[in-house]
Amino acid sequence: TVAPLGVSQKVIAINNQFPGPLLNVTTNWNVRVNVQNNLDEPLLLTWDGIQMRMNSWQDGVAGTNCPIPPGWNWTYQFQLKDQIGSFFYFPSLGLQRAAGGYGPVTVNNRAIVPVPFNQPDGDITLFIGDWYTKSHTELRDMLDDGKDLGIPDGILINAKGPCRYDTTLVPEGLQYEIVGVEPGKTYCFRVHNVGTSTSLNFRIQNHNMRLVEAEGTYTYQQNYTNLDIHVGQSYSFLVSMDQNASTDYYIVASPRFVSSEARWHDVNGVAILQYSNSKGSASGPLPDAPDDFYDKYYSMNQARSIRMNVSSGAARPNPQGSFRYGSINITQTFVLKNESPLRIDGKRRRTINRVSYSPPETPLRLADLHNLTGVYKTDFPTMPSNAPPRRASSVLNASYKGFLEMVFQNNETDVQTYHLDGYSFFVVGMDYGEWTPNSRGSYNKWDAISRSTTQGLPRRVDCGSGVARQRRHLEYTCRKAGQLV
Repeated sequence: TVAPLGVSQKVIAINNQFPGPLLNVTTNWNVRVNVQNNLDEPLLLTWDGIQMRMNSWQDGVAGTNCPIPPGWNWTYQFQLKDQIGSFFYFPSLGLQRAAGGYGPVTVNNRAIVPVPFNQPDGDITLFIGDWYTKSHTELRDMLDDGKDLGIPDGILINAKGPCRYDTTLVPEGLQYEIVGVEPGKTYCFRVHNVGTSTSLNFRIQNHNMRLVEAEGTYTYQQNYTNLDIHVGQSYSFLVSMDQNASTDYYIVASPRFVSSEARWHDVNGVAILQYSNSKGSASGPLPDAPDDFYDKYYSMNQARSIRMNVSSGAARPNPQGSFRYGSINITQTFVLKNESPLRIDGKRRRTINRVSYSPPETPLRLADLHNLTGVYKTDFPTMPSNAPPRRASSVLNASYKGFLEMVFQNNETDVQTYHLDGYSFFVVGMDYGEWTPNSRGSYNKWDAISRSTTQGLPRRVDCGSGVARQRRHLEYTCRKAGQLV
């Protein structure tokens, strides 16, 4: 039981820690993690961004694993094949992430592979995310009743509330995160948005953030004064402590793409960056967030500027034996359109291509292993249509070793994020409006970022050319002769 916003509530701790402990591992290690479920409901942990190319049974999602019953345990075993970077684990069932259960995963380079920047003087992990004082079961019931979650009660940084940057908004007595640093040194900040539904803008007062890695891919290095981090996304920044220590500095995570309702703008996560020789507390207004009123393309262009460092010597994505993804022929195209909630069987449901996925009692891979028929159908529509909305255990039917073009068409008024668990994909295009085949003319076919989670801004489209064997959160499944791969 904790009270990050002053209200006592139960959270999901890992090894009695909230957030959970760090898994500090190295490229190509074989990892074994035993999870004992001491909750009063089923649990699965998934490994956000970790590529399960060697053993997709270990994904920890309902499509591949049976839930771990209360009082039972399950051992995950997987290899971190050709991976580096910043990731996190979290519970994948029943909105449990809204109660915690998450923790960091850092995959280090092997010693013989040089890092494309000077070794930082320290590592700092920051979890940012929206937080509700209602329990995850109450939030789950709200969604089942067709209600929106509404404005969160706060934004947490490392599971702590904001510092008292404004005495009219923040009550006394809240515990807040203090990040201690040494002047003149450079630190790697690994930042993860582990929230439920809110995109956040991250910034450190008076400090530049040099982006060096995103979800397992070294990036072209450039400085940002702020960066939009959407739900499920992870980034690594190098931050030099090059300011004077006359005061502490604010670390801020604030909501993005939200309504004009005043209370949204009162919900900020605020931590403190404190030099060891600091002479005073942080003061003044928080550093400004982007103003989209004057620049509608600000966030879009910022996302487009995140590109792969093609000169680095570390592990890289290797689809179908070629790093040059721009020269690989696309074998299948899927246009996947999500809409505002629709009424299906008397309840409000979200859909993609008019289908609201209903997970079967038997996980898909388990059904295939035992040659069970009728558990699911491979009739998920590959293009949007005006068909009547329906609930179904329906999956996309993709070809083994195919090279897929997946277009995420967001026709809602909220930001959506899309995560393809178990593999990375190249985010080759992003723009306003409806996607058409002509959109391919603007694709980045050389150094597009490879990642596992991308955003669809309101009324905008994300076009991702990706490799086969991608599946999970959107329930996309690739198949070969009846076997999921």
